[in-house]
Amino acid sequence: MASRLPMIDKDGEVGDLSKVDPTLFMSFSELPESLQTTLRGRPKAERPKEAVKIRLDADILDALRASGDGWQTRINDTLRASLALAGKVKVSIVRR
Repeated sequence: MASRLPMIDKDGEVGDLSKVDPTLFMSFSELPESLQTTLRGRPKAERPKEAVKIRLDADILDALRASGDGWQTRINDTLRASLALAGKVKVSIVRR
């Protein structure tokens, strides 16, 4: 049986794994179900967002992008707020 080499050095850096025997690693399906659930990431949304293509004026898009990361989420929140004011959708909690 091959020895388990340290994958992380004393400084916390991950070493070169290309020279490590791949049989030392477990496949995802071999992990316990409880750990697989934890590692799968964010749970699936009941109604996931849909990718759409939309044409916006250049100055509007520039201003949104200049506001930093999350500008696409802010577009969604702005549209939801506008539609809520018009009574077209229910009001939901705005993410920050």
